[in-house]
Amino acid sequence: MDPQNKELLQKLLEKKIKPKFNLEAFLFKEQLDFVNDPSKYAVACCSVRSGKTTACAADLINTADTMPGTTSIYITLSRSSGERIIWPDLLKINRDYGFNAGVNLSKLSLTFPIKPPYRNPSIIYLFGANDDKQIEMIRGLSNVALVYLDEAQAMREFIETLINDIVAKRLYDTNGRCRVIGTPGPILAGYFYEICEGIAKHGWSHHHWSMHVNPWLLKKSGLTPDQLIEQDCKRRGVTIDDPSIQRECFGRWKHDPDALLLNYNPEINHYDELPPGEYIYILGIDLGHTDSDSLSLLAFTKHSPVTYLVEEIVTPNQLTDDLAQQIRQITKGIRVRDMVADTGGLGKKIVEDLKDRYSLMIEPADKMGKIANYRFLDNALRTGNFKAKRNSRFAQDCAILERDYDKSTPDKIVVKGHSDAVDSTLYAFVLSPAYNYTPPIIKPKPGTPEFIKEQEEQHIKSLVEQVKREKDMREHKTGYGAWRKDKKGIPDWNKW
Repeated sequence: MDPQNKELLQKLLEKKIKPKFNLEAFLFKEQLDFVNDPSKYAVACCSVRSGKTTACAADLINTADTMPGTTSIYITLSRSSGERIIWPDLLKINRDYGFNAGVNLSKLSLTFPIKPPYRNPSIIYLFGANDDKQIEMIRGLSNVALVYLDEAQAMREFIETLINDIVAKRLYDTNGRCRVIGTPGPILAGYFYEICEGIAKHGWSHHHWSMHVNPWLLKKSGLTPDQLIEQDCKRRGVTIDDPSIQRECFGRWKHDPDALLLNYNPEINHYDELPPGEYIYILGIDLGHTDSDSLSLLAFTKHSPVTYLVEEIVTPNQLTDDLAQQIRQITKGIRVRDMVADTGGLGKKIVEDLKDRYSLMIEPADKMGKIANYRFLDNALRTGNFKAKRNSRFAQDCAILERDYDKSTPDKIVVKGHSDAVDSTLYAFVLSPAYNYTPPIIKPKPGTPEFIKEQEEQHIKSLVEQVKREKDMREHKTGYGAWRKDKKGIPDWNKW
């Protein structure tokens, strides 16, 4: 927004006169070019602090206002993420510009007043992509004029199916628009990367801008974007060429697998069927308060460190009774050695309820060394000692858990992103043989060059130790001369 327009807005607000909302005055050029793009499908790949979410909120409000009776949708990683990222901007625009849209906090929706001759109001909905029930709700919507998918770099692989099979069909009624926005991820793969780089099928219009063109960054911080980046580089001890700086601050795709906490590689970590054997099972449980409940069932044998993720169930907004039934379902007919759950917060109360009412022997999960446990799990993935199917929620979520360089310090790693499926898997993995597996030392076979070399080394070591013992005895460091003597030279034992 131009400074003069903002000053005028402030004066009008002081006089309690609501100004008219104007996209051209509210957005800067790069935001406006994206919002006004006539293409049905458009993608914006931006840096952090670039104002992409503000552009998204403005577009949603303007569409609801200028296209009465239509539905606009905002989809991001989870419902709670949407409430944190864009909900405050939507409420502020609604309040400052007098749209008088009805606010429904439980549904995270804004309902705009009906404009004659239209019979239906315009509505903006916020949804979470991690909730199958909410995705199914989108299928039932009609007259959809605009759909935004935000934080696309952290969405799972099903984003392509979500766009092609669900979003595209919802736009039929109005010939509406689909917009995808996000920041480059650490891996040069995935649907968001493909549409940003033009690898995917044709039909996408491309936009890119960074924090450097955001005029509000200087006004709010008092520093230019380059000065802010320089501060960040000094704090972290990196240069401007660091992959995370390039991705986060310039919006450029840079391959950066070291940014991921877990490196799942389908070539060594995917399996189709469990090998024959007698398996022991561990169940990990992550209890959702604002997120989902997640169950991860791991399997292993006594004769191998390789641990398999054999089943997972992720369910949002369910009762304790439903969770208990899922636990019984996933463990039916198998030998479960351990059940572990997150007992933080309300988790302790839920676990006690499950133990008392359903006789489920659930123990507290180890959360004290969670970051260290991530390292152990990553090592098991790299060595092939942990396996999960490539289409599992766990495998897909490994690509969205990054180190948060803004909040992390040399002594503490803060995780960017969240995965219920990874957490429940991690709790069970700690109790599996893959957690602290050390490869056995393979001794060389007799008669081989390796065996002869080992024998020579042991012989030399024995000779060196023998020479040292004889020297110590001559210098009275061992044997009879090692006893402590008094000033007259009489050993202590001779005084008894």
